[in-house]
Amino acid sequence: MIGRTPALEGLQDLLGYRFVDAALLDRALTHASVKGSATPRADNERLEFLGDRVLGLAIAHALLRREGDAQAGPLSKRLHSLVSREACADVARNLGLGSALRLPGGETRRGGRGNETILADACEALLGALYLEAGFDVAAARIEALWGEKLEAPVDLAQTNPKSALQEWAAAAHQPAPTYRELHRSGPDHHPVFLVEVRIGEGWAAEGQGGSIQAAQKAAALALLRQVAARP
Repeated sequence: MIGRTPALEGLQDLLGYRFVDAALLDRALTHASVKGSATPRADNERLEFLGDRVLGLAIAHALLRREGDAQAGPLSKRLHSLVSREACADVARNLGLGSALRLPGGETRRGGRGNETILADACEALLGALYLEAGFDVAAARIEALWGEKLEAPVDLAQTNPKSALQEWAAAAHQPAPTYRELHRSGPDHHPVFLVEVRIGEGWAAEGQGGSIQAAQKAAALALLRQVAARP
């Protein structure tokens, strides 16, 4: 892994913005599990809360401009997909954000720099910090640039809402509705990992893993949809 200082430089180059307030950038990239901070709120949770709202508004604006004739329902599905944990984590990876994170040693050894939830949360925190320093117009412009390929990509219901897509397939195939069951939970309270099984009748089953029950269910549904597509 590259050192943190070069990682911070590379992150800002790819973001297309250089922070004047280095402490604000550092806070956006500091995970809540880091102890011994100089102030009680020196981690990125509050910035994540803000960045989530900034991202949603910026993407909503972009969708309205690009899809002027679309109805609210399809727009909501697109928005949900574009601001999802998976989308944010993908953008974070493209920025090399994992190497720039401030994490405790134990979290790093457990693979925290590649963890989807940690990356997605830090990506939102970074956007919150960008909004605070540069304002909404700059933040929205950088979001559109970072999400450009995703904004142009065609809608895929299986990726956007795999649980709904799986339920629709089951109904069309005259199968029972999918049922989900939690198999296992591991990890600390601030970073849990859930393993979930989805089953349709007696012939179809798959497992999925995620940082929440909902994320694990989505992963399981997507895995089963891929089984369905692969079977003749």
